[in-house]
Amino acid sequence: MDAQLKRGLLDVCVLAAIKNEDSYGYKIIKDMKPYIEMSESTLYTILKRLELANMLTVRTAEHEGRLRKYYHITNDGIKRIESFKAEWKEIMSIYCFIIREDKVNE
Repeated sequence: MDAQLKRGLLDVCVLAAIKNEDSYGYKIIKDMKPYIEMSESTLYTILKRLELANMLTVRTAEHEGRLRKYYHITNDGIKRIESFKAEWKEIMSIYCFIIREDKVNE
């Protein structure tokens, strides 16, 4: 898969994982695991990139005696998810065009 396309997909996946509630690294990976495998190093790179793009904010809170970073989606992050949904319709249309010959030959 094209690296830029995959990067964009992973960014939106992470935003979707925190859309309904604030979350932290390990839980984000756990929530995404049924759909996509992601290493911690990849996740934290994405989280930093999304923070710099103002798509999420970070707060630190104590949990069982340890500090934990919680991630919260911003309005810009919500807008990115909505933008992705609109873009995906076009991508699916292109995909259907590409595979139409495969369906005819079956």
